[in-house]
Amino acid sequence: MSFIRLLSRGTGFADRDGPGFAVSRRGFDDRRRLELLDSYEASGQGWFWATDAENRLSYLSDTVYRRYGWAEHDLIGQPFGSLFATEAEAAEDRSQRPLAFLLGARNTINPLPVNVSHDGKVLLWEIAGKALFDAHGEFQGYRGSARDITESRDRERNTERLAQHDDLTGLANRRRMDMSLANILASYRSSRRSCAYAMLDLDRFKQVNDTYGHPVGDELLKQVAARITKIVGNRGEVGRPGGDEFNIILPDVDDRGVLGELSQRLIQMISQPYPINGSRLVIGVSIGVAIAPYDGMEPDAVVKAADLALYAAKGEGRGQYRFYSSEMKEGAKRRRQIEEDLRGVLDTNQLAMHYQPIVSAGTREVACFEALMRWDHPERGTISPAEFIPVAEDIDMIKPLGEWALAQVCRDACGWPDEIGVAVNISALQFECDDFPTRVEEVLFDTGLKPSRLELEITESVFLGGSERTQRKFEDIKKLGVRLALDDFGTGYSSLSYLRTAPFDKIKIDQSFVRGCTEPGNNNPAIMSAIVNLAQALEMQTVAEGVESKDELELVIARGASHIQGYIFSAPLSQADILERSANGPLAFEARGPARYRASRRSVFRRIGVIHEDCRYHAVMRNLSKTGALIEGLANVPLGTKFVLDLGGGQLVIATVQRTKGAAQGVEFEIPLISDGSDRLCTRHRASPLEMPPEARTAAEGRDLAGGERSSPAKERRFAEVEIDASCAPFGA
Repeated sequence: MSFIRLLSRGTGFADRDGPGFAVSRRGFDDRRRLELLDSYEASGQGWFWATDAENRLSYLSDTVYRRYGWAEHDLIGQPFGSLFATEAEAAEDRSQRPLAFLLGARNTINPLPVNVSHDGKVLLWEIAGKALFDAHGEFQGYRGSARDITESRDRERNTERLAQHDDLTGLANRRRMDMSLANILASYRSSRRSCAYAMLDLDRFKQVNDTYGHPVGDELLKQVAARITKIVGNRGEVGRPGGDEFNIILPDVDDRGVLGELSQRLIQMISQPYPINGSRLVIGVSIGVAIAPYDGMEPDAVVKAADLALYAAKGEGRGQYRFYSSEMKEGAKRRRQIEEDLRGVLDTNQLAMHYQPIVSAGTREVACFEALMRWDHPERGTISPAEFIPVAEDIDMIKPLGEWALAQVCRDACGWPDEIGVAVNISALQFECDDFPTRVEEVLFDTGLKPSRLELEITESVFLGGSERTQRKFEDIKKLGVRLALDDFGTGYSSLSYLRTAPFDKIKIDQSFVRGCTEPGNNNPAIMSAIVNLAQALEMQTVAEGVESKDELELVIARGASHIQGYIFSAPLSQADILERSANGPLAFEARGPARYRASRRSVFRRIGVIHEDCRYHAVMRNLSKTGALIEGLANVPLGTKFVLDLGGGQLVIATVQRTKGAAQGVEFEIPLISDGSDRLCTRHRASPLEMPPEARTAAEGRDLAGGERSSPAKERRFAEVEIDASCAPFGA
């Protein structure tokens, strides 16, 4: 039976050849209309369906069976509502009525998307229908139409996907990431959940693009995207807003220990070489991390906080991560001031070179001095190279600064004993200049320094320029008779293939492998042994950097390091100091330092809150390490007292008094602090502002609980506060 005959039953129409057929204008028009419907049904563009009075399927166009290979007997008689599921039902969205309800209510079904299973796939149909009643008002079932809109849905989804994803990498684009962050923060605010947001910026990607062209740069970006996605996995969403920037949303993550480990792994993996078109390209990455709701509750605030953290990571040397802190606003302002002053610094006498001795492990005599640039600003005092060197690289000042330093160092070294060399740090950007070997030759000629006394310290990032190009520069430099040292070995871009071809004379063991090497269970001694053995096999010298205690000195010597550098022997010296010491005899240094390594304590002078029972006190923190601190400001505190130290920004630490004298206490933390990616320390977790009552938020901001001169304790105050004459900012979050 056709759908036309189904409709004709009971309508007054009969077969045109049957008895009683009356020709009329209206009958002719209706017949033409029904013929058109019959033609539409046969075309396969759409089809018709009908149900009986109990909403069981009673009719379905033959084209459906032919198109999908279904059997009529499997479908006819089945409850119509069981054959389909609306998209809302499939998504378990209870905000919309299910199809069975619409059929039971005998409502008109306006065009409605429904899911249909076929060969393991889910098709999308659009159905419409109207309830049919006889002359007595009795329900007869539904009559309706349907069509397959799977292809149009897929096209729409693909269009939507393209609108929300990056064409090159397939990652979420800026629009999608902004939407995701906004939706997460909006939904999490009521449930008091957290969300971490990380911004990544590739270091030295521009040089790859400029050197090898955009096709290579695009392939590099795709490989970076794949590495980030693999590391993040299903823990979060990765996006590329554009250029060489990436970002990551990590819902329900606020542990800064976990985020630090993830960031460090990203830095290590992204920094590994990329084999592209026969070249091994090396880049780096800097990462800034912000966490909602601690660093902001609105998307704009969180993104801005992460951007400031990224700015700080790039400003402090690149290849690092930073967590946002309120101090970074001032840091960004200071960086802009450094940038302005740096542009004209070579026209002043503010720069000077200082020299730290590198001594022979056997004789303790100086074999070489490492040159370190110092900037004595007339208004802001000494500015660390860790601050101004990255800025110089960003504003293309590193080449003139490097050339000035190279010339100054060679002139200074000419005044030293002939057997002592000088090592100069060379920026990767300076090394990349095509005329670098020529410039070194010119400086040696102009100053008269013997080439064998000059040592160029480079990091593994110089291999960014490609192995062949870099190798040619190495060969040109070695032809001059200049020595080469590989600095910071093992910290960023290490690859043994570099050592196979690069003509290094020396490997410098980074101080991160020396620091803490004497602690039980530390793996650094084994790493040092491996580096030393490798260097000896390649007939290279080794320098252990950053040695500060006598137990560290004994260990690095026992592991076979040929040379030692660190404060155990001397801080960097001025040229005048070196000339004065060399005039009095051979340059040799005795080991002077603590007997044993101790976890470094940063000298600080910051006001903090001390909470004991229901009372809050004011105190000053004198120094800080991962495991404890020295605080001052409370009298009559017995040993074993437990405090909660409020370090600011929601950072609360449980501490036990281990030493006490007068108004000063040495406290040990129940849970050690962690690094924020630089030399600062922070807690793993923070107290969420969403969980704090207004009075507690006031306390976390460094004010008293009741907003008055002192808190209003529920119990009697057990300790007396001693006023400490200090004016200092709160500890940064």
